[in-house]
Amino acid sequence: MSVMNKLRKNSKIKSTEILSESKFFNDREVIRTPVPMINVALSGDLDGGITSGLTVLAGPSKHFKTSFALMIAAAYQKAKPESVILFYDSEFGSPQSYFTNFGIDTDRVLHTPIANVEELKFDLISQLENLEATDDVIIVIDSIGNLASKKELEDAMNEKSVADMSRAKALKGLFRMCTPYLAMKNIPMIAVNHTYKEIGMFPKDIVSGGTGIYYSADNIWIIGRRQNKNGTEVTGYDFVINVDKSRFVKEKSKIPITVTWEGGIEPYSGLLDVALAGGYVVKPSNGWYQFMDVKTGELIGNKLREKDTLTPEFWEPIFNETDFKQFVKNLYGIGIPSAVDMGELEQILEIEDEPAEQSTTEDDDA
Repeated sequence: MSVMNKLRKNSKIKSTEILSESKFFNDREVIRTPVPMINVALSGDLDGGITSGLTVLAGPSKHFKTSFALMIAAAYQKAKPESVILFYDSEFGSPQSYFTNFGIDTDRVLHTPIANVEELKFDLISQLENLEATDDVIIVIDSIGNLASKKELEDAMNEKSVADMSRAKALKGLFRMCTPYLAMKNIPMIAVNHTYKEIGMFPKDIVSGGTGIYYSADNIWIIGRRQNKNGTEVTGYDFVINVDKSRFVKEKSKIPITVTWEGGIEPYSGLLDVALAGGYVVKPSNGWYQFMDVKTGELIGNKLREKDTLTPEFWEPIFNETDFKQFVKNLYGIGIPSAVDMGELEQILEIEDEPAEQSTTEDDDA
């Protein structure tokens, strides 16, 4: 018997396997969303998407965090007809219409109200312990940022005004415990969170809740936004996904997603800027766009306004007849060299987030 077979036979862990044959590395399931650049933000690939593990969506209030979470959960539910969304709710700001607007079957959503971190921890770990790897479940927590600790509630009831130093520790323990379950049982979890501004001359956004979230997360987005206006009327927003941490995407990548009041999330938003950076689309004149063959330099098709490029008819030839998908993977994927510098892309995107309301204290992270 070889040493490898001896070690494998003697292991007390049932899922012990040779690395090249391990299901945790070779069979990681990917669920694609209907928005290509969301797939890029999640995996670095236009054909990628959500996988098992923790994804944190952080940002100030009214930055579309819950809607992004529901859109991803809806894609999971659609891909798996028997799947269930386990929805932990501490904010109660998502009426049933939010779910139905994203095409979610609410008969396959288990809504669990939570009042404190400990309540979430006990219920979540119990649920994860009793799930099998064959159970199709996606977990959404809305939100971590607004969740008190049990001690904080008890102090309020006892009229104590002492600072609560237990919340960050409780959150760190929660994510430390659930991380192995998410990987071994193939469960994606999306946690909505808040940000605050650190104190300093050049304050940056910090994800609330302590370091435990950073250690455990596969993806952390910090979401910014800028207004779209028609004259003085606000018609929607460009939300900017800042990839603060990822196991799949180059950190500090910036990915814009357009949302309008009338149409919701624009599925093809963000692609035009990347295609311009790669030379797959050019601007033959101001305000006009045209598909170009990068090999021959030949302009193909008619000149179009930006709104007319947001269609499958415009993008399908670029996806199917060029190496654009590989270009995007090279640009955003970890460990893949890119011919385009991220600084150049940011100049093309002209990304500058709206200033958020500043909160310079976060007791839990002290």
